Amino acid sequence: MSVTIRQVAIDTSDPHRLANWWAEQTGGVIYADLGQYVMVGIGSRENGFSLCFQKVDEPTPGKNRVHLDCCAADVDAEAARLVAAGAAFVASHEHDGFAWTVLEDPDGNQFCVVPTNPVDML
Repeated sequence: MSVTIRQVAIDTSDPHRLANWWAEQTGGVIYADLGQYVMVGIGSRENGFSLCFQKVDEPTPGKNRVHLDCCAADVDAEAARLVAAGAAFVASHEHDGFAWTVLEDPDGNQFCVVPTNPVDML
């Protein structure tokens, strides 16, 4: 018996604005808008997943405990594109030949841009 992760929920004060930003950045589509919950589908129905942006009255203080790793063939170019689209640069890291960039979305949620298929690097 096992579970399959199909959706990641992200707290926000404005689910419509943040869902639209992530849909634009990932090529995803908004497939459900329930007012306080807006869902963005990314990838195919069989192999994709979704992000759920849920309205909260106050953001969680401090560093988020869960974050997205977004794959890109050219990490630096994709990070630059995301910053131009409204993300904020946080830091670049390298460990044992694996490099990644940490950014924040327009709500301050941190996420990483990593090389395409990071599993191959393990």
